[in-house]
Amino acid sequence: MTPDQYCEDKARQSGSSFYYSFRFLPKDKRRAITALYAFCREVDDVVDECSDEQVARTTLNWWRSQVAEIYGGKPQHPVAQALVPVVKQFNLSQEHLLEIIDGMEMDLDQPRYADFKSLQLYCYRVASVVGLLSAEIFGYTDRKTLKYAHDLGIAFQLTNIIRDVGEDARRNRIYLPVDEMQQFGVTAAEILNAKESENFQKLMAFQIERAQRYYKQATDQLPAVDRKSQLTGLIMAAIYQATLKEVVASGCHVLKEKVTLGTGYKLWLAIKTWLKN
Repeated sequence: MTPDQYCEDKARQSGSSFYYSFRFLPKDKRRAITALYAFCREVDDVVDECSDEQVARTTLNWWRSQVAEIYGGKPQHPVAQALVPVVKQFNLSQEHLLEIIDGMEMDLDQPRYADFKSLQLYCYRVASVVGLLSAEIFGYTDRKTLKYAHDLGIAFQLTNIIRDVGEDARRNRIYLPVDEMQQFGVTAAEILNAKESENFQKLMAFQIERAQRYYKQATDQLPAVDRKSQLTGLIMAAIYQATLKEVVASGCHVLKEKVTLGTGYKLWLAIKTWLKN
């Protein structure tokens, strides 16, 4: 199996919304974004699937060494090997790849976030940085597009947090800011024990409104000249916003349920957005 095929399989098996948006890219950009996505999945899986914290930290440090090899050596992992020509062709920053790993390691360091400012750093590292790297791959002429990519990444991660409250709680993680939980009278124990309340619903409505603001802020900032080149991001946004709408439509019972969109619906949204733009 070639490094590119490994990345393709990794992306497809994830079932992620991102995979469906990649289909509309030219071959070289599709290969590049698939390799980047596979890298994100690999380092994320280290934290989510490893039960021994020290082993997870050691593995993340190994990935840091692989990033160094991508930029000046002979990496061992097939994803790192696939990224070697990608970082050169699209001038991807080594610092940004390392920031993604730093973001994943935050899951080992802090299962709670005091306020939205501290949560923003996490969202920046695990999502906005990916957005900035993706923008380089997709191509842009106006630097304002980078602000769009940054904010769209925040919107995506906030959507993930809203959708996955219950799933994260079962891993003893709560990404909802502590001060906002206190503001709405929701305790960590209630979330960890999946006890839904009227106050919890109000807290989630507050989170959903913020995510929606970030989507609007992002798309409003996308320069018209780069709209076509950034179409993949707009397809992702359509799918993620549909997920957020489905959370609302289903009653926001995210403590015990996880909203997912069907493959056919994701493809329909992708095609609809592609034709619209």
